[in-house]
Amino acid sequence: MKLDSEKHEIKGLCYCIRSAKETDAKELSRILLLIDGETENMDRESGEGCFDEEKFKELIKEDSKAENHIFLVVEVEGVLAGFSRCEGNTLKRMKHKAEFGVCVCKEFWGHQMGRKLLECTISWADKIGLEKIELSVLETNKKAISLYLELGFEVEGLIRKDKRLSDGSFYDTIAMGRLRQLT
Repeated sequence: MKLDSEKHEIKGLCYCIRSAKETDAKELSRILLLIDGETENMDRESGEGCFDEEKFKELIKEDSKAENHIFLVVEVEGVLAGFSRCEGNTLKRMKHKAEFGVCVCKEFWGHQMGRKLLECTISWADKIGLEKIELSVLETNKKAISLYLELGFEVEGLIRKDKRLSDGSFYDTIAMGRLRQLT
């Protein structure tokens, strides 16, 4: 599915949120590698299980056709600063929900890009009638957890010892979900 472009200015930084295009694939591959190395909040370490340009092209093409998928990017002066993806399900018993993920380059943290990506996704999900958005977040990512709670997500469970980080310790993952708000 595609979304019209939205412009934002937060703390003096102007940026645009829009649907991903196949021409973004090379840059998406580059920034995913960068982001994976900037934080342990992601599932991968830098260079591990990375998507190349062709894989991103394939995802963007599929997502633009599927009514219950959306792939968004944040663009600052022609350069991608982050992205989010919400992937719905084709199985009848799970078609009512979608899984959300987001990442923003550390250089742009503090400009509400993650929030704006999530708000766009929530608005889209409500418009198309999705009943639920799911996500998972590392227990140590307190800012993200706070944002998700603020935007109507609830803690649904704990996945114990889900990730082993660079300090060698195991950490839990929090499963969260947001049910569609009827207005």
